[in-house]
Amino acid sequence: MYTFDDLVARVLARAAEPGTSVIGIAGAPGAGKSTLTEALVAAVRARLGSDAVAHVPMDGFHLADVELRRLGRLDRKGAPDTFDVAGYAALLRRIRGRTEVVYAPGFERGIEQPVAGAIPVFCDTAVVLTEGNYLLLDDPVWAAVTAEIDEIWFCVTEDDLRIARLVARHIAFGKPAGAARRWVAEVDEPNARLVAATAERADLVVPLAAVRPSSH
Repeated sequence: MYTFDDLVARVLARAAEPGTSVIGIAGAPGAGKSTLTEALVAAVRARLGSDAVAHVPMDGFHLADVELRRLGRLDRKGAPDTFDVAGYAALLRRIRGRTEVVYAPGFERGIEQPVAGAIPVFCDTAVVLTEGNYLLLDDPVWAAVTAEIDEIWFCVTEDDLRIARLVARHIAFGKPAGAARRWVAEVDEPNARLVAATAERADLVVPLAAVRPSSH
């Protein structure tokens, strides 16, 4: 099993390569993708400086609720067709060819909406970490995203823990407990099963234990 230090070393090796490398971290909802990514970003910044690495989340490419409502998809927000996939792929291409700072969108969980221009990717940024559910999806639309990523890891955890984390997250951001459990069962878990089937395509499978830095 890979340790957190092993993962940091892998990111640092990519950072040492010419140009900008892109590492993807995939996994089901609640698997610990953001936690792992944020820990890696902190560790790399401690060694190389704050501009050396950027975290560009897939969640920044959620379609806004007003558009999901128009499309009739608001009740399954988070499914593969509720993202601006072409925009995500185009942003990753822009990052690779940039000659000036590129601004990526973030995602504000307090309002459950994307926020434009929230994340700067500087000219001297050596590695970009991008995390999201569908980076390995065997789908022609999502393949454009996969093609822009140098290597993709798959973050896994036990289903019981993952589901508990999801329910707690939904409650923390405003859903009543019953509604949170229903959303997880009816929306998140069908997505999780879809994502789980993509794990075999990953370059690396990372258990949740590796999310916990041993000495950082």
